[in-house]
Amino acid sequence: MTTYQNILQKNKFIPPKDWLQIKTIDMHTGGEPLRVIVDGFPELKGNSVLEYRKFCKDHYDLLRTTLMFEPRGHVDMYGCILTPPNDEEGDFGIIFLHNEGYSTMCGHAIIAISTLAVEMQWIEVKEGDNQLKIDAPCGRIISFVNVQHNKVTGVRFHNVPSFVIGLDRTINVEGIGTVNYDLAYGGAFYAYVDMKKNHFDFDLSTDSYRNLIQAGMDIKQAVMQQDHEILHPFETDLSFLYGTIFIGDSDKENIDSKNVCIFAEGEVDRSPTGSGVAGRMAICKARNEIRIGEKMLIESITGSVFKGSVISEEDYGSFHAVIPQVEGTAHITGMHTFVVDPKDPMKNGFILR
Repeated sequence: MTTYQNILQKNKFIPPKDWLQIKTIDMHTGGEPLRVIVDGFPELKGNSVLEYRKFCKDHYDLLRTTLMFEPRGHVDMYGCILTPPNDEEGDFGIIFLHNEGYSTMCGHAIIAISTLAVEMQWIEVKEGDNQLKIDAPCGRIISFVNVQHNKVTGVRFHNVPSFVIGLDRTINVEGIGTVNYDLAYGGAFYAYVDMKKNHFDFDLSTDSYRNLIQAGMDIKQAVMQQDHEILHPFETDLSFLYGTIFIGDSDKENIDSKNVCIFAEGEVDRSPTGSGVAGRMAICKARNEIRIGEKMLIESITGSVFKGSVISEEDYGSFHAVIPQVEGTAHITGMHTFVVDPKDPMKNGFILR
């Protein structure tokens, strides 16, 4: 038998018993990846998503880096772990993973995991809207997966109450100068930087990728150091600035705006950023730029588009908040069984940008 014939017959690797095996289903929403961990991750202990997240951070954070970092992932990889819901009314909980740690909310992940729940028939699927109640660290998200002729056509979700902390704030950023920004919450806190109100030597195209990362991180650090109002009204675990979102005009007809989000440790969201769109809906409503039920099309750096709208308003602690709706589509890209050789010196991953 030739070597090539051996290759054709002996092409299944069986890991030794002491190797960890973790199975995932990989997806993307508007180009932004989501690695869904479906089997092999150690059991998380707790009674709520926030407790499961803390347990994961305290005991299994090296598995986050193993799956998100190189050589299995990359600096912009994103993932999630599914957990029990916070109560019997929920369908499941979700913990979000990235290069810096654990985020409080992720709209692109909600769109993807909702799509997967239908594709995998984790729920009883019907034609039309299929509702899911997903417990994220920021609260319960209601998503609706639309199915036509047994195919998923898209997902929309109702986010947690989203609100504005301040409009047209200014801050001095070393190397940039004075920056005008809005501060809002859409499941996570963002500094929104309008390109029209600021003077940068870059735009929102992929050609400015590295400049966007550097400026986004510099602005984030400056706001974190000087703005002391990044406080969630109910949960201290949610009280931190997640990223900077640059907003500007799209070159495409019928697209209302463009978002480029720099979050975590310099990650660039390939999608328009679901929680970022939610926060923008709060800003737009505060500026009377959008009416309840009116939809806004927001493009990402890759050209993918989310639809954002406001479905209602309510008081949330000391804030007047909106309930945003965000719409998008997601796709499965692959299934993986990752193995961890205990003798591998790079088993827990590394990052190079």
